[in-house]
Amino acid sequence: MKTLFIKSLAAGVFLLMPFALRAQEPLDFYIAEGLKHNLVLQQKNIALDKALLALKVANGMFAPSLTLLGNYTTGDGGRSISIPVGDMLNPVYATLNQLTGTDNFPTIENVNQNFFPRDFYDVRARAAMPLINTDLIYNKKIKAQQTLLQEFEVTAYKRELVRNIKVAYYNYLAAQQGVKIYESALARAEEGKRVNESLLENGKGLPAYILRSQSELESIKAQLADAERQVINAQLYFNFLLNREPQAAIDNSYPAQAELLQQDLTEPASQKREELLQLETATLIQQNVLDMTKLFWAPRLSAFADIGAQAERMKYNNNANYYLIGVQLEMPLFAGFTNRNRVAQSRLEVKHAELNTRQVTSQLNLSVSTSHHAWLTAQQNYRSAQKQLEAAQSYQRLIDKGYKEGANTFIEAIDARTQLTAAQLQLTLTQYRALIAFASLERETASYTFKN
Repeated sequence: MKTLFIKSLAAGVFLLMPFALRAQEPLDFYIAEGLKHNLVLQQKNIALDKALLALKVANGMFAPSLTLLGNYTTGDGGRSISIPVGDMLNPVYATLNQLTGTDNFPTIENVNQNFFPRDFYDVRARAAMPLINTDLIYNKKIKAQQTLLQEFEVTAYKRELVRNIKVAYYNYLAAQQGVKIYESALARAEEGKRVNESLLENGKGLPAYILRSQSELESIKAQLADAERQVINAQLYFNFLLNREPQAAIDNSYPAQAELLQQDLTEPASQKREELLQLETATLIQQNVLDMTKLFWAPRLSAFADIGAQAERMKYNNNANYYLIGVQLEMPLFAGFTNRNRVAQSRLEVKHAELNTRQVTSQLNLSVSTSHHAWLTAQQNYRSAQKQLEAAQSYQRLIDKGYKEGANTFIEAIDARTQLTAAQLQLTLTQYRALIAFASLERETASYTFKN
């Protein structure tokens, strides 16, 4: 018998699981849709992609680079150098002509050579690679930390978006419940008017009661119109967050009361918020900037190799080919104490970042405590509203019955209906305020788990 009971219970739980899971589907679905389509989040994801590309650029600076270079130069005039080849060779040529009895060795003129090349070209491929450069090392670290900074910013906004979606959804459901409550109040007021009309026909009522009932009806109709307007506004804002059509339908099959009962009175486990991680990362960035600035004296060494061809008169032959290999060293010696001042400036930036982190940490701890107390208060208000509604329902039933029997006055009947409507609204308000308070606490403690 015990085994049969356990099997039946397990089967019942198994059958109810899809309904329990389906109950959470509307809000989870809307959160997933908001995380996918929200325009601000898309912009922040683009910023993250840009940071990742910047990190790739920083990594690429360590790799060799290959460049094709070419230039063409020609000119005339300007400085020149005289080469007395005629003065040196003409006497020799004259002597040779006399000895050989020929004119095979003519007279030549002195040469006047300009410095400007004529139709000179130089085409080369250059391969260059940094060998020692501390700036590149720290630049890579800083870009990696900036990428991490952007990831934290995206996650922080996602948490804020989840909270806003939950709050907007709860406000929409609360507005809808308000409409239903006012519709119910309108039905009770119409029933009260009908009772007064019946009593008047039987000679037991007063015409003033009919007028008072009509006034009550008009007042409730105005409140109902305002509640319907709140539903429309809540719908517009909720669809705006999800980047949907303004009039898109919203699934309201969310078990608010069941969800509220699942929340215990213990504070959710607090994680380290992305805002703090951002500040800590920003401090590390400033520290790396300081370390990089301190190494202003470090030498920078790079190597290059050129392979190409150059010649004048636009000619090309084997003699035009060449290669050139070199190493370049750069080491600053003095720059008017500017580097020392930059180091002092970077130290101040690090100190400022550390103080900012401490201040924001205190602020966030205060926000967590405040949100936790607000949630506890909202829970207590909800339980009180439940008891108030139970009392108002019992009171309204008794007064309504007594009025029909002539034991209670018309004013007492109206007051009972008003108290019941107010108690219903208060219960709805406190119920969704408790859910909103928990969503805020969940945001402050960064305890929401994102689903893949």
